[in-house]
Amino acid sequence: MPTGEGLALYAAAMEVGTYCGRSTILLADAAREAGVTALTVDHHRGSEEQQPGWDYHDPETVDPELGLMDTLPTFRRTLHRAGLEEHVVALVGRSPQIAQIWNSPLGLVFIDGGHTDEHAGADYEGWAPHVADGGLLLIHDVFPNPADEFTGQAPYRVYLRALASGAFTEVSATESLRALRRTGAGI
Repeated sequence: MPTGEGLALYAAAMEVGTYCGRSTILLADAAREAGVTALTVDHHRGSEEQQPGWDYHDPETVDPELGLMDTLPTFRRTLHRAGLEEHVVALVGRSPQIAQIWNSPLGLVFIDGGHTDEHAGADYEGWAPHVADGGLLLIHDVFPNPADEFTGQAPYRVYLRALASGAFTEVSATESLRALRRTGAGI
């Protein structure tokens, strides 16, 4: 995550997607300052572009026994080194499954996962209804340019969908990060 987007994420978290923990550190530090707990939802098996052999793949994140991505140990080490373990609860599983059983309003939801319509759409459908009135929905990797099809068109379509719902209004845009405030009921 670029520094400007990270600072915007931190600022949004002060007002109220995990991979190896960079964005979680920012959210957890803001949660610590605000006296709340950050929750993360991640299956820790990597998104579609972070698989063995792909451009963004880190070979050190592959479980040698299973041959599958496993970013959970790296994530936990990152939180430990940052001194933020007590400010984060990591929910390990697929986002739609956890969203389906979630039953509490959330002050901030940060969507930063898969870049396919299936995955980005499932994150939006599962978590946007849980954003409390006045809460924030943050969407990362929003690229309006159709040339960015693989990297940001699905998050861009989710962003447009959130605005079209009438439930969210945009409060800031920092590079590819969009912050929307929940101002209505219909999602």
